[in-house]
Amino acid sequence: MRVLGIETSCDETGIALYDSAQGLAAHALHTQVLLHREYGGVVPELASRDHLQRILPLLDQVLAAAQWTRHDIQGVAYTGGPGLIGALLVGATLGKTLAYALGVPALAVHHLEGHLLAPLLEPDPPAFPFLALLVSGGHTMLVDVESLGRYRLLGESLDDAAGEAFDKTAKLLGLGYPGGPALAALAESGDPQRFRFPRPMTDRPTLDFSFSGLKTQALLTIKAQDSSAAPHIARGFEEAVVDTLIWKCLRALDESGRKRLVVAGGVGANRRLRERLAAAAERRGVRVHYPRPAFCTDNGAMIALAGALRLAAGEREDDAIHAYPRRELDSLRPPDA
Repeated sequence: MRVLGIETSCDETGIALYDSAQGLAAHALHTQVLLHREYGGVVPELASRDHLQRILPLLDQVLAAAQWTRHDIQGVAYTGGPGLIGALLVGATLGKTLAYALGVPALAVHHLEGHLLAPLLEPDPPAFPFLALLVSGGHTMLVDVESLGRYRLLGESLDDAAGEAFDKTAKLLGLGYPGGPALAALAESGDPQRFRFPRPMTDRPTLDFSFSGLKTQALLTIKAQDSSAAPHIARGFEEAVVDTLIWKCLRALDESGRKRLVVAGGVGANRRLRERLAAAAERRGVRVHYPRPAFCTDNGAMIALAGALRLAAGEREDDAIHAYPRRELDSLRPPDA
């Protein structure tokens, strides 16, 4: 089945074409980083307008790259949420309209399911079942994945997500937007022993996360130091977040008994997290799977894949446009349910 994937949940416009038999045919992504940088964060109205400007040229670009015409599309998958409602409606409206015009099915895909399944785009994909760490600017959660649509939430952030804490701490350090990659780059020259930050909630019998207190501790440390300490503060902060994520993953692996771990979402591209988690998992005989860095952040390829899997299994939806700013991942069901 040949499926068009459309991602417009926040500040990236992603378009991809996926063939169930051949794999990913083409994909393209436009990021709005430069648009939002002067505001220090995403401005929803500007995000929606930029999606409107970019989405059709990107569609033409990927069709040309794959050497497809619009009539080669056999299904359309669009991000239905969670996300910014105005941005979601841009992709959802195009997806449903194009599907109606072509006489093919369209399906709203849960944004986080897309991230969960993104490693399946790689040459050596993980097999079900597996444990997943979804870690990004908006979400930090541990999910037990039995099969497509069978997800059990084991733990989640009670306040700031890990990526959000990275971005906010980077802003406190005077770094640019988006702050997470800038903080990680600054941390490369820092001394990991100079500042020791707490590893939140690792002393409690829970798989939930909390990073707001860690961010506050970073603020107090920044105020007490001069600018020369910035790389060391960044390194200490990064070490604390990475340690916490690894500790929770290892505990979840022990409790679930899974032997495969998927790490997805923007923070999943963090080099230190990848290296140290891979080493820790190997000592337990666990295989860790990541999407390539380009597919850690929001993208159309993961939406196309998730939609292709569900459409191929026979899932269909009505003619209404389905867009929701909030929806829990564990509310999803298998295609045959």
